[in-house]
Amino acid sequence: MSILKKFFNTFFKKKEEKKITSVQLGDQLKDADLDYKFAQLFTHSGGYFHYCGSDAEALKTLYQITQAEATKSVFCCDDDLKNFLNVLKIPHTESLELINDCAFISCEYLIAFDGRIMLSHNNIKHYPTSSLPDKIIIIANISQIVPNLNTAMEKVKRRGCLKNLTSISGNISNLDSPNANNNKLFLLLLED
Repeated sequence: MSILKKFFNTFFKKKEEKKITSVQLGDQLKDADLDYKFAQLFTHSGGYFHYCGSDAEALKTLYQITQAEATKSVFCCDDDLKNFLNVLKIPHTESLELINDCAFISCEYLIAFDGRIMLSHNNIKHYPTSSLPDKIIIIANISQIVPNLNTAMEKVKRRGCLKNLTSISGNISNLDSPNANNNKLFLLLLED
């Protein structure tokens, strides 16, 4: 074996050893604050995390994302979120259409255990997550962070019948099934 080949094999082996899994990171963060743990695991899975101290800051961040991603048309079925899009004069539709290159949605819960985001019919109507555009911008409040899926499900049960429950994670998550459509996820996290 050539010295160069040996170097590359050693280099890539060490690089692979340094990669940390979501489970390992979750274990390291078991005593961390829920918001910090969620943010770390969400970004580890490939999500883009943006903390926003106010609605004005969220509006500015939304504008920056839509400009950077060259967004032309947004799927948004939430009346409150449509106000953000109207202020920025971003074209949007209430039904998912082929022209939509982005979705701007709310969520049910942010799951700190693995950095996933729980969605329901309230957020995406009857559409499966696989039919959503490649870029998804989610807005949520810190109070929506829960420790794990069990807590989220308990809260869902207390609120009544929620349909179309699902969850999504960043585009490099190993939590999704191999056939899942991993989207580019942006999260705007607001103070309550």
